[in-house]
Amino acid sequence: MSTEKYQSAEEAVQCIQTGDRVFIHGSAATPVCLVKAMQARHKELHHVELVSITTMGDLDFNNPLWRESFFFNSLFVSAGTRSVANSMNGDYVPIFLSQIPQLFTKNILPLDVALVQVSPPDAHGYCSLGTSVDITRAAVDNARKVIAQVNPRMPRTHGDGFIHVRNIDVLVWQEAELPEVDYSNKSGEIVEKIGRQVASLIENGATLQLGIGNIPDQVLKNLEHHKDLGLHTEMLSDGVIPLIQQGVINNRKKKLNRGRSVTSFMNGTRKLFDFVDDNPEIRVMDIAYVNDTSIIRQNPKATAINSAIEIDLTGQVCADSMGTYQYSGIGGQMDFMRGASLSENGKPIIALPSATSTGVSRIVPFLKEGAGVVTTRGHMHWVVTEYGKVDLFGKNLKQRAQSLINIAHPSHQEWLEKAFYQRFKNENSFAK
Repeated sequence: MSTEKYQSAEEAVQCIQTGDRVFIHGSAATPVCLVKAMQARHKELHHVELVSITTMGDLDFNNPLWRESFFFNSLFVSAGTRSVANSMNGDYVPIFLSQIPQLFTKNILPLDVALVQVSPPDAHGYCSLGTSVDITRAAVDNARKVIAQVNPRMPRTHGDGFIHVRNIDVLVWQEAELPEVDYSNKSGEIVEKIGRQVASLIENGATLQLGIGNIPDQVLKNLEHHKDLGLHTEMLSDGVIPLIQQGVINNRKKKLNRGRSVTSFMNGTRKLFDFVDDNPEIRVMDIAYVNDTSIIRQNPKATAINSAIEIDLTGQVCADSMGTYQYSGIGGQMDFMRGASLSENGKPIIALPSATSTGVSRIVPFLKEGAGVVTTRGHMHWVVTEYGKVDLFGKNLKQRAQSLINIAHPSHQEWLEKAFYQRFKNENSFAK
């Protein structure tokens, strides 16, 4: 393979100019060395707009040194970008994850440069976007210039993530460990109870979508006796590995991608990255396909498992903000909640602890002022806490409120009952 396209990170980012819009590959694929090289040019760059979803790795986007240089326009806020997204030097774009590629393909957010991380070229010259195809497929297809960090530690994944070196402007060789996260280490009694409750709702032959965090990972630990499960999910974590190896997840009942587990990106440990490396059983695909409601609904018993920050007594779910403080993003929750509800015998599930770690109820009379509604009450079906599970579908407002109070933390139930009375005290009857 010719080395003429290889440069140092410092040389590669010289093409970034003042006023450019720069895409940053996300999650475990965040190209840390390229981002740091770009940030090192902060004195000579001004008003460069950065766009990305979740970023990981040792990066600081909120350094006062480059406030005049970079503006972070986040498409999904994460721990590494939370401070800057809630400052004068950043912001957040509310959008379904499935529709982010349209921002690039329709030139709503035209990209000047895409900074990505890939596996080394194979014998035919193809690199792989590895752990994160998601919105990056559209980014590399539409950016004027593509700069790729080539990392032999990046797994070569099957699906939509292949990119030929002819379509990469500059290559930067950088061997580095990918950032890891182990959701199994964040468990506890409450999460274990929620995991068992959710698992009890999952039927044999179901096609699973699992959101981000420790609850989905705990659900997976309770599925070893299930049969013929499928996987069509925006994100993959370590928890799926034993179920695939045991044949519990075999994708036999799916109508689309039968025999293949489908995802769009993955966060986990080295064990996961090694498991998916050159594994034809795992397909990492464009988010516009994976999160397409019309695709999701075609698989039988689509079961979507997502979480929330808080839920009000009518079933409105806030999953992206704490009042006006932007905590994460809309992501793919609505894509899958709607898709699962339209699937034959599908189940959309919101699972959350009944209270925060400081004892504040997460089932509330009203969402906080300024909070965003991610999943509307019209889309709500199952809600699960450590105290039980309720199905809100077809229930009126009073019935929903009473159902949710029943699975709230016992120390908050009296307060919620009072709120229920205040809201509905002028009503003459309660429909049963």
